[in-house]
Amino acid sequence: MTSETLWYANRATGAVCLVLFTVVVLLGIAVRLRTRLPGLPRFGTMTLHRTLSLSATAFLALHITTAIVDGYVNITLLDALIPFVSDYQPLWLGLGTVAFDLMLAVLVTSLLRERIGHRAWRTLHWLAYASWPVALIHGIGIGTDTGADWMTWLTVACVATVVTAGVARLTHAARAARRTPAALLRTAEGARP
Repeated sequence: MTSETLWYANRATGAVCLVLFTVVVLLGIAVRLRTRLPGLPRFGTMTLHRTLSLSATAFLALHITTAIVDGYVNITLLDALIPFVSDYQPLWLGLGTVAFDLMLAVLVTSLLRERIGHRAWRTLHWLAYASWPVALIHGIGIGTDTGADWMTWLTVACVATVVTAGVARLTHAARAARRTPAALLRTAEGARP
């Protein structure tokens, strides 16, 4: 495989990762909000979230592999695992490594969910919310297509959808927090003899 092919593969998998992980974040928010997607039962949204997460992780592995195998710049496996040690673009590559490490923690704890318990899994699963913007900044900083119109619009669309879904998630959480004390009081009053 030529270096040019690897370069195109790396660029393409980076863009695909942005889209897939954006959809994974949106589906994660939909699961949390108990949103049903049209044509799917509620558990279908969760299943789609998990399946797409694994698919996105596979594309991420391909993205990292093509970056390491491509000899045009010297990126090592160590650079992909340990943030900010690379000789090539240490800040931007390091942010990609941080995002990868956070996603690895989410993946491993998701696979061990039954063993570590729901509370620990849920706490660590919040790392997914941190990894998405870090990965986004990595792509903006190091991506060779950053200045291209198509990539700019793709990035804007991904950010806008995640921000919109995040605001909906926070709004839902705030409403639930306001309703909870009143609901508990009604339940307690209804339970009195």
